[in-house]
Amino acid sequence: MTSLDFTPNEMMTIAASRALGNDDVCFVGIGAPSAACNIARLTHAPDITLIYESGTIGTAPDVLPLSIGDGELCDTALTTVPVPEMFCYWLQGGRITIGFLGAAQIDRFGNINTTVVGEYEHPRVRLPGGGGAPEIASSSQEVYVTLAQSRRAMVEKIDFFTSFGHGEGGDHRQRLGIDTRGPTLLITDLAIWRPDPQTKEFTVVSLHPGVRREMVQETCGWTVRFAERVEETPPPTEQELSILRDLKARTEAAHKGR
Repeated sequence: MTSLDFTPNEMMTIAASRALGNDDVCFVGIGAPSAACNIARLTHAPDITLIYESGTIGTAPDVLPLSIGDGELCDTALTTVPVPEMFCYWLQGGRITIGFLGAAQIDRFGNINTTVVGEYEHPRVRLPGGGGAPEIASSSQEVYVTLAQSRRAMVEKIDFFTSFGHGEGGDHRQRLGIDTRGPTLLITDLAIWRPDPQTKEFTVVSLHPGVRREMVQETCGWTVRFAERVEETPPPTEQELSILRDLKARTEAAHKGR
């Protein structure tokens, strides 16, 4: 692989990182969201404030954490506060500009399932659960979601309602008294999606390099809507790829104990 070759996952991570800025206060989920947020911090947004659910504020990990309880987060944080303070003062106090979440299942309106696949009483797969994601989804000023596309993940109807997106679409959030913007961006390994201003259904606004519309539809469980003008996502730069790969290499070495 040359420095300008990249995988779909690398494209997804870098595209997600570009959506963040220096002034953001970001509540970070583990996994792909964590990688995207830290690439932003290591490239164009060095002053971004990263907050993890365990209470670490302004953390700057050298390697990606295994969980919210990873000591790397506390070691590199400006401060660590109790979890009740994290949720009551920071999150519910409206101080989080971006909640960055992953999903096991997502529907066209950005509703997320991270609880079970199948019937709740007799699930085919039991997932990690919501944790703080339901509160992040409702109290962050806006929410970004990242996941790899598949019909298993992008479904017509989620099996369990863990985190509220735009509900049934339209003004459903407002009718329930939720005054935050909800999911405003979905970044997958194939495309960038944004909600329609009226219906709130996620719509493809940009295709990653080499991706065709048919590829997006084939890996999505609902009928995909495309914007009137669909852009092409700028490919990763050599610097972005180098920083991402170095971060992943450091993380792998650390987790293997080298």
